Amino acid sequence: MSPSPGLELIPPMPSDLSRDYEQRMTQAYDALDAGDEAAAEAALTAAVSLMPGVAEAPGALGALLRRQGRLDEAAAQFAAAAMAEPDRAAWALEQAVCRADAGDTAGAWALVSGVLGCRANEAAAQRLAARLQLSLGEKDAALAHAREARFLAPHDLEGAAEIAQVLVDAGDPLAAAELLEPLLAHAHPADPARAACLVMQGRAWMALAERGKAARCWRQALEADPEDQGGATRLLATLEAAMAAGSADLTPTYVRALFDRYADRFDTDLTQKLRYQAPDLLRRALDAVGVGSGLDILDIGCGTGLGGVAVKPLARHLAGVDLSPRMVEHARARGLYDRLWDADLMGALAEADGAWELVLAADVLVYLGDLVPVFRAVAQALKPGGRFAATVERWTGEGAYALRESRRYAHAQDHVLTAAAGAGLPVEHLASVAPRWEKGRPVDGLLFVLRK
Repeated sequence: MSPSPGLELIPPMPSDLSRDYEQRMTQAYDALDAGDEAAAEAALTAAVSLMPGVAEAPGALGALLRRQGRLDEAAAQFAAAAMAEPDRAAWALEQAVCRADAGDTAGAWALVSGVLGCRANEAAAQRLAARLQLSLGEKDAALAHAREARFLAPHDLEGAAEIAQVLVDAGDPLAAAELLEPLLAHAHPADPARAACLVMQGRAWMALAERGKAARCWRQALEADPEDQGGATRLLATLEAAMAAGSADLTPTYVRALFDRYADRFDTDLTQKLRYQAPDLLRRALDAVGVGSGLDILDIGCGTGLGGVAVKPLARHLAGVDLSPRMVEHARARGLYDRLWDADLMGALAEADGAWELVLAADVLVYLGDLVPVFRAVAQALKPGGRFAATVERWTGEGAYALRESRRYAHAQDHVLTAAAGAGLPVEHLASVAPRWEKGRPVDGLLFVLRK
């Protein structure tokens, strides 16, 4: 309708705008409560147009669009909210989440870095930084941000689920289990974040090969969240299928976590309870074949350094590698090794061809099934004339090797000999030994020294 001649349109007073804005926001929230997302979007869009300098409407609209998977549109709304309310870090973080979910990791990281530059004590920013750094392949940085987030908000159950996911995905399920267990023990049964934590706790236990504990966590997650937003049903189905098939692989993650948990009492248990003597037996065998001294030695699976104690007098340069960082810390405290690091033994062997005059593997090959790949890697790592000295547990049943109830592999003597021959490592010494005791009885084992 056109205005009458001589009259001017009078723009609405701010109070009128506020009234219209509040009406639109009320309509939006009522529509959301009723499950009518289309009506909610229309009302929020109108509210944004009415008062573009207010953060609430674009923030709510961004949340709705993100839930619908419209990530670019959602990010734009969160950016508008951040512009309207620059002191509130949450809007930039919401925008970063949209960017990350859309695959723009670099854009997300730029936003999170900006927040951390001003507010390093934002636990949510540290959690998101951990997730982004992990996706960028920066595992150590991811773990550092995860630890900082845990420090900043130690009792935040929802945040703990995010941190635990980073820890599990980064290969440290033990830390995830240690984080979640006390929080879950004190969590209110009705806490909406409890189900997500239980799902992650189950994933941590699964990585630690604790299948029963994993299944129990996922069943509890289903009880807490019957709609199963965390995917516990799928995880349970995968676990049950694996158990039915009898699969029981010893993953590097499991082995590392096992020894991380065991590191503080390792020496005491081995020497007093298990009568562990593999390092001493290997040293005697090496003396018997006349290895001499002044050797470059690599102790693979060095643990706390008991093998290093045995062969240190033979070494010019002694290096040790183990999957477990906590074991390596204990080995470092002995002051024996010229170099120590935590890594997979295959990766350590591949670092330099022909670098070692002795590779030692005391009670380590029990965590590997097929020995052919590792024997070949050892052969490549040895200098001509170099030796490989190791112990295994003996398998006398069908097949080349078998995983026992102790979650340690036992190997047939024929498999050891075949693997050695295939790698070009003739047998210099082979003997039946008891590298340790178990359940009050000596373990039937083999000790061998191979020479390139």
